[in-house]
Amino acid sequence: MTTAPTPLRVIKARRTYYENVVRTLKTAPISAWFGMIVILIYAIFAIFAPWLAPHDQSEIIGKAYQPAGEACWLGCDQIGRDMYSRLIYGARNTIGIALITTLISFMVGGSLGVLAALQRGWLDQGISRVVDAFLAIPVLIFALMMLAVVGKSIVNLVIILALLDSTRVFRLARAVALNSVVMDYVESAKLRGEKMSWIVFKEVVPNILPPLITEFGLRFCFVFLTIAALSFLGVGVQPPTADWGSMVADSKTLINFPVTTFPYIPAPFYPAGAIALLTVAVNFVVDWFLQRTSGLRDGE
Repeated sequence: MTTAPTPLRVIKARRTYYENVVRTLKTAPISAWFGMIVILIYAIFAIFAPWLAPHDQSEIIGKAYQPAGEACWLGCDQIGRDMYSRLIYGARNTIGIALITTLISFMVGGSLGVLAALQRGWLDQGISRVVDAFLAIPVLIFALMMLAVVGKSIVNLVIILALLDSTRVFRLARAVALNSVVMDYVESAKLRGEKMSWIVFKEVVPNILPPLITEFGLRFCFVFLTIAALSFLGVGVQPPTADWGSMVADSKTLINFPVTTFPYIPAPFYPAGAIALLTVAVNFVVDWFLQRTSGLRDGE
């Protein structure tokens, strides 16, 4: 059975799309390129962690606080695990959990925000008042309380942070959707008798994607830092799973005694630096994307 050839107009459309992407990337500033390269490196380490790490994240290969050497490039932690391997696995665990949490929060908050903007009335008022109540509660304190009640597990951590963060996403999605649902193209779709699903996915969502994508990058940073903070406090990702926040907590006593790492670099600086570098890189890319979608130029 032979497949039909791809139409010429589809080929031209794809070529135009790729040319526009290449042209856009060529005009990206150095900061955006730096951010994209860093994110790509982190993604490679996170995806291929089992193949790139010389040891398993929970494998004990030496003595406690063993100095850096051939067996362990960055030294060993408090029970003799390879810090370099745990740093690589920490990229998979910390970034993966933060990414899943942010995706869930956007699915929940974004869907409710668009629905509230379209339906208005009592549904909008009811959801907005519940969201206002959650917004008045500090995320870190509420997460600490809920994890103490329901238990410390990755599933509970993802669900709690996703629901808390979805309130922030809801406010933005509702605000941008309210500006979109009053436009002529939405009214025309309603007059044509289009279904609600068509109006949402063909008319509203495509026109509010730029601010939502920008918010996705910012919310990822907030969730990423929150998970690291909870792990540092001992209620986030639990051992033996490697996590950058818990790695900082485990090695914090070595700040003044850099005996387990490369000379003159204290052990906590490796996971802390990894957290800071990814946060800066994501913000560089988000700033550039926001500048591109808003139509602003440098200096304006």
